[in-house]
Amino acid sequence: MTKANRADEHAADSHDMIRVHGARVNNLKDVDVEIPKRRLTVFTGVSGSGKSSLVFGTIAAESQRLINETYSAFVQGFMPTLARPEVDVLDGLTTAITVDQQRLGADPRSTVGTVTDTNAMLRILFSRLAEPHIGPPGAYAFNVASVQASGAITVDRGARKAEKVTFSRSGGMCPRCEGRGAVTDIDLTQLYDDSKSLREGALTIPGYSVDGWYGRIYTGCGFFDPDKPIAKFTKRELHDLLHKEPTKIKVEGINLTYEGLIPKIQKSFLSKDVDALQPHVRAFVERAVTFTVCPDCAGTRLNEGARSSKIAGKSIADVCTMQITDLAEWVRGIEDASVAPLLTALGHTLDSFVEIGLGYLSLDRPSGTLSGGEAQRVKMIRHLGSSLTDVTYVFDEPTTGLHPHDIQRMNNLLLRLRDKGNTVLVVEHKPETIAIADHVVDLGPGAGSAGGAVCYEGDVAGLRAGDTVTGRHFDDRARLKESVREPSGALEIRGADANNLHDVDVDVPLGVLTVVTGVAGSGKSSLVHGSIPAGEGVVSVDQSPIRGSRRSNPATYTGLLDPIRKAFAKANGVKPALFSANSEGACPTCNGIGVVYTDLGMMAGVATTCEECEGKRFQAAVLEHRLGGRDISEVLAMSVAEALEFFADGEARTPAAHRVLTRLNDVGLGYLTLGQPLTTLSGGERQRLKLATHMAEKGGIYVLDEPTAGLHLADVEQLLGLLDRLVESGKSVVVVEHHQAVMAHADWIIDLGPGAGHDGGRVVFEGTPADLVAARSTLTGQHLAEYVGA
Repeated sequence: MTKANRADEHAADSHDMIRVHGARVNNLKDVDVEIPKRRLTVFTGVSGSGKSSLVFGTIAAESQRLINETYSAFVQGFMPTLARPEVDVLDGLTTAITVDQQRLGADPRSTVGTVTDTNAMLRILFSRLAEPHIGPPGAYAFNVASVQASGAITVDRGARKAEKVTFSRSGGMCPRCEGRGAVTDIDLTQLYDDSKSLREGALTIPGYSVDGWYGRIYTGCGFFDPDKPIAKFTKRELHDLLHKEPTKIKVEGINLTYEGLIPKIQKSFLSKDVDALQPHVRAFVERAVTFTVCPDCAGTRLNEGARSSKIAGKSIADVCTMQITDLAEWVRGIEDASVAPLLTALGHTLDSFVEIGLGYLSLDRPSGTLSGGEAQRVKMIRHLGSSLTDVTYVFDEPTTGLHPHDIQRMNNLLLRLRDKGNTVLVVEHKPETIAIADHVVDLGPGAGSAGGAVCYEGDVAGLRAGDTVTGRHFDDRARLKESVREPSGALEIRGADANNLHDVDVDVPLGVLTVVTGVAGSGKSSLVHGSIPAGEGVVSVDQSPIRGSRRSNPATYTGLLDPIRKAFAKANGVKPALFSANSEGACPTCNGIGVVYTDLGMMAGVATTCEECEGKRFQAAVLEHRLGGRDISEVLAMSVAEALEFFADGEARTPAAHRVLTRLNDVGLGYLTLGQPLTTLSGGERQRLKLATHMAEKGGIYVLDEPTAGLHLADVEQLLGLLDRLVESGKSVVVVEHHQAVMAHADWIIDLGPGAGHDGGRVVFEGTPADLVAARSTLTGQHLAEYVGA
């Protein structure tokens, strides 16, 4: 724009930049950037370089905080309090909508249809057109129960008098499974040992020990003799132990509510997402509970009335089990002027699913079973038809879980959002998506404390020509291996039919690096996780997120802290518990967190470094104990690489700790500090931390699900080296992967397809990468050939 026409410009049009000055969130070092509005900006850099800290932790977080401040003080009281990010100036922000990779809520009644509001539109459609008519939209909802009630209401018609009324609400919930589609059967032998009495510790449920609170309630309730073995209980006593309805009792002078074991377990364990439970509780649930399809509704979640009401011979349960591509066709076949606007809106939403590459899903798919990439794309569907413009959309690696064939679709969607007048910010590693950017911000140069600075800002051509890590690796293309390893045997999979697999027979070679690939939804995870379950001799590293509080860190997660505590205890002749910030050694002021959280009521809460321990998390007395000249807080402040040297020899030599640190270093996490809270790690760092932990397990077969997720091009090389070392040490490695560099490096490829959903689920190729490129008979073959320049 020339100076002449800038002078004619309206003042309101001059705000065309988001300006960030002095950003210091996590590892950012006083970062200054200017991001153009209404353009597509991609943030890149090695894993852990500070991309998420800048985009999510600074720009999106401040936008969210400022929006929250526009609500009344009363409403703000119910919202999470957000502190202002550490940044000097943030100017030109617009409303930010974050589309991240957090898994969707795994409530048992949450499905793809409910989270995208598609179910709501279908319910209205059925309430208008279905025969026989059974009631309003709620009558077709599996999360609305049918209720009947009666009572008296006072009516004022000149003289006040009470009238008896009945109230009924028709819902579609199956009464047997309460809309969950599955019923639970509990194995009583896993709840108690009937040869013992309650006082002898008969209950084997986690948290129900004799000395614990629940143990004291059951022994002191008075409904049965706590000294009598459970095998000798009468029918009445056994019923009271297992099924008694909530009853008020007094134990040790305290008023309490007693409830039978089975309703208690259903409320405390079974109503939650199994994956969110602590490991020992999850193991108990998997041991004691079997989930079977509800016999009354056959897993449809709906009662008989909702299943009997149909449009063109199909009930709402039937259409929700259809693949979305088929459902879109079915909706287009309905012609009725009375619901034309609804059909248009429903058709548009279903077409969005297909366009975004999720046409293979069905609306009854539980949302907790979607992968991170699928969950992110499901969230995108809400925004594609949005009327909002001049919004900032923030995406976290939208290509995760996408085959090269699907990445082009995703790119088109990002450009469409931009062309509607929105600012699109994308954190991304894939060169195909970086290439479409209007503006690139490259962070680095390294990770952790070696990153946090802007290495390059400008267009893609400048990045390619620049001397940054991303620029140097941008046009990297892995070459096909000249020779592949010979397998030592084969794992035979016969008749695999989980989800969309069509009776698949395939031999997975052992002793080599095998890559299972195919478009999103072709059945890769169903084949690998369904046929090679984690267990004896199999180590499975899937995509489920690491769960951890702000007290968790790499040292606690990997089990590294145990040998360190024991080494400190042995060197100083004291108890190991002193060297735990979650136990006896914790600073009493901050309870071992290192910071004190102050809730300021209606204002944003503030986290301040604890004055007593100065953020070190331990009591002063504990810090007087040393090992190799360092105290425990200094050891936790070390990076993995420093600690590797420290525990290698000399007074601090600790082989058990050294082994864990070697694995962390092998997966490229040498820069992480041992005490860094897990909540501050990036997605790629968490994935590798998980990989390092699982490498300790004894197994002959390693099954990895997209290990390149969140990895920079430069980090992928290191990962390939790690996979090679695993194979050379005699392991078999099976990787579910879309990254062409990993495919090119494989000894054997199994390609599933040809499409997604019911169009996939077949093996379309098995052989070496060179054969796949030469044949070019599949979508994967064409993209891999293009990638290696064959």
